[in-house]
Amino acid sequence: RLLAWMGLEISTMAIIPLMTQQHHPRAEEAATKYFLTQATAAAMILFASLTNAWLTGEWNISQISHPLSVTLTILALALKIGLAPMHFWLPEVLQGLNLTTGLILSTWQKLAPFALIYQIAPNTNQTLLITLGIMSALIGGWGGLNQTQLRKILAYSSIAHLGWMIIILHFLPNLTLLNLTLYILMTSTMFLSFKLSMATKVNSLATTWSKTPPLAALTMLSLLSLGGLPPLTGFMPKWLILQELTKQNLPITATIMAMTALLSLFFYLR
Repeated sequence: RLLAWMGLEISTMAIIPLMTQQHHPRAEEAATKYFLTQATAAAMILFASLTNAWLTGEWNISQISHPLSVTLTILALALKIGLAPMHFWLPEVLQGLNLTTGLILSTWQKLAPFALIYQIAPNTNQTLLITLGIMSALIGGWGGLNQTQLRKILAYSSIAHLGWMIIILHFLPNLTLLNLTLYILMTSTMFLSFKLSMATKVNSLATTWSKTPPLAALTMLSLLSLGGLPPLTGFMPKWLILQELTKQNLPITATIMAMTALLSLFFYLR
């Protein structure tokens, strides 16, 4: 547990200089917000580890068994990756960064906390994971509706995708890994295409068609794939997750998740 905590702290410390390389008030504000949330989450993880060691005498992260420490650890890791309802820092932080650092924050920085969630998931309360998943998918869909800033749209998209990953983690962990891989691939494509077209607002995307038609077409296809439009790659994990949820006798949950996918797709289609 101590090594896991130390790894997460090193990961946080490593990205802060990248965030503050632009000496700009927004970047410094983003770095401060990020640092405070990550430090809070790390303190919660350490507290959960100590609680587990106190109650069960076990320090190993895969052997964590006490409901209190499992719940605390999951909530702390949810705060680390930006799952709803602990998502408030993510859009603000991402908006204050440049596209390259935003790409690292949206992809690479999610891996370490997710590896820990993956290990703890079998011992976690199923209802907690489903609640986090549904809330994240709903907020990821609703939050992006009135946004004009591309980075904020990508932040809400990240929240929604993480919700899809968390909801299936208890039932079929391999599907979560597939979703994570495709999410990283599609998000990287989006950030890099925005970087190439130097676009940070929705209206600046409208002018890219006249400059570079192939890049504009690729951006549009990537956005629709990220939203989960049927013939494209992004639809596959959503389809498989809905299928698995129905098999697990959770039709209402599957219906809610399908509706939230429509919310996300609506603002991508704009």
